[in-house]
Amino acid sequence: MNKEGRGREFIERLKEEVSNAAVGMDEVVELLAVTMLSGGHVALEGIPGVAKTTVANAFASAIGLSFSRIQLTPDLMPADIIGSVFYDQKEMKFRVRKGPIFANIILADEINRATPKTQSALLEAMQEQQVTIEGTTYPLPKPFLAIATMNPVETEGVYNLPEAQLDRFMIKIQVGYLDRNNELLLLRKKESSEFNTVEKMMNCNDVLSLMKNAQKVKASKVIIDYIYEILSRTRNDERVLLGASPRAAEQLLFGSKSLAFLRGRAYVIPDDIKELASCALCHRIIIKTEHEIDGFKSVALVKEILDDVEVPK
Repeated sequence: MNKEGRGREFIERLKEEVSNAAVGMDEVVELLAVTMLSGGHVALEGIPGVAKTTVANAFASAIGLSFSRIQLTPDLMPADIIGSVFYDQKEMKFRVRKGPIFANIILADEINRATPKTQSALLEAMQEQQVTIEGTTYPLPKPFLAIATMNPVETEGVYNLPEAQLDRFMIKIQVGYLDRNNELLLLRKKESSEFNTVEKMMNCNDVLSLMKNAQKVKASKVIIDYIYEILSRTRNDERVLLGASPRAAEQLLFGSKSLAFLRGRAYVIPDDIKELASCALCHRIIIKTEHEIDGFKSVALVKEILDDVEVPK
């Protein structure tokens, strides 16, 4: 099977396997796969009870990677995430106790409940794929994917994520209610105990191989120009206080290559860019207060830009 066929087969099998634990999550699973193959990180935003944790756990189990869930709370300290140094009385020497961040996939549950100091402990890990404990740097496992969940409606006991940290997330996924058919299917499966254990379908080396294949997907000059034009519009619009960063352009490019790979192509097309633009850009754009008050959101801005920018042939 050619490289492109591997990508299509992988995502079809992955969706089928994850459906053993969570229904109606095909789009979320595909975006998680895009992020993982691109070496990025993802934020899942949704109200409690829409299976954000379940789908993240099932995703990790299906692709055979180590998984660690970190429940963020206001009293959690950075050392509780990255680890600390302690004195081993038996060995009579200092040793390092590594924290839960040392896993291929970490789920930072309710990340906005942690204090800014604790949230900042994730920045080095997400950007450099390493952490520093008492002055010594330790590499994290490869691949490394951080999945953060956020509740969009709570205001008590939560902290806003700084723009620098939001920009580290390649994609932000809105997880909403299931449609009627999927919610009825969920209830029927729950009533008859039809949910099955998610089986491991590959290992870490297989995932790294898929990542290399995704990186080989080609993006032509006109595709790169198209990405730049979209990003440039977010920075020059008079309603925008802060436009999308060069990192956003880079990650939109990498994400579109991974999406093309999962769709069985060796090249990026404009539809790949359009499909990912909203979830890759909206959380990075800050609309001026006076326009936000009028109800104008970054989602509307990105849609306007996609409608306005000429699509390359």
